[in-house]
Amino acid sequence: MKIVISGSLGHISKPLAKSLIEKGHTLTVISSNPEKRAAIEAMGANAAIGSVQDAAFLREAFAGADAVYTMVPPVSYMNLNLDPIGHFSSIGENYATAIEQTGIKRVVNLSSWGAHRGNGTGGIVGTYYYEQVMNGLPSDVSITHIRPASFYYNLFDFIPAIKFTGRIAANYGGDDRTVLVAPEDIAAAVAEELEKTADGRNIRYVASDELSCSEVASALGKAIGKPGLRWELISAEQVQQNLEAAGLPPKSASLLVELQEGHHKGLIAEDYYQHKPVLGKIKIADFAKDFALAYQKQVS
Repeated sequence: MKIVISGSLGHISKPLAKSLIEKGHTLTVISSNPEKRAAIEAMGANAAIGSVQDAAFLREAFAGADAVYTMVPPVSYMNLNLDPIGHFSSIGENYATAIEQTGIKRVVNLSSWGAHRGNGTGGIVGTYYYEQVMNGLPSDVSITHIRPASFYYNLFDFIPAIKFTGRIAANYGGDDRTVLVAPEDIAAAVAEELEKTADGRNIRYVASDELSCSEVASALGKAIGKPGLRWELISAEQVQQNLEAAGLPPKSASLLVELQEGHHKGLIAEDYYQHKPVLGKIKIADFAKDFALAYQKQVS
């Protein structure tokens, strides 16, 4: 198959590219960074250098492909004018235009858990509108929306707090349940879907481990030599203050607070638990080793 994937050589796209090339597919990797060209070509893929915000570029990159993997670059919470809905919707429109104009019939699209809701999910809300845009493609275009749970590597953001306060604190935590996922497990699911014959609109959740926030803290604490590490539940007001004190714009901070509140209230996970997937291979104990290495780098 001739497959085009977006995401450059990022956390998901790099292992995905490696897997697809090993399986003998002809692969094109989209990257906005010209410096990635050599690395992409060294893997055995074609490099398409350009922006997913450019519909004409996407049309050229998608031409002749049998299937495409689409993803939206993450938003920056340091952006004073952060607009997740606009960000995801505009790029979704570009993808949809290029897909329709090139006649592609198989799309695997990276979304997020929580994308079933149009409110109460913070920055994730953009993925709800993103899916709606993609679902507006003609019915003969087969789309699978990949909805991963919370990425393990987002836990790295707690390292400064652990370093300076000796705890994890958020407006979700304690006995709240969380679901975590490794990019490698997402890549494996995407590769399966790209090779699969499917019809209509489909949803596939991807997760690696399910546990309480306290269990997450225990695993991370053990790995970094702090067996008493706790993940404490604090107020939304306190989190807003903490985030702004750390330099986040108020609007961005409020979106993160809403995201955490969505976790605490179970809004983000409600549809996930109705369609639970088979869990992936990489567990919290595996990730904890990487967390310990990152922690040591920041405290040394």
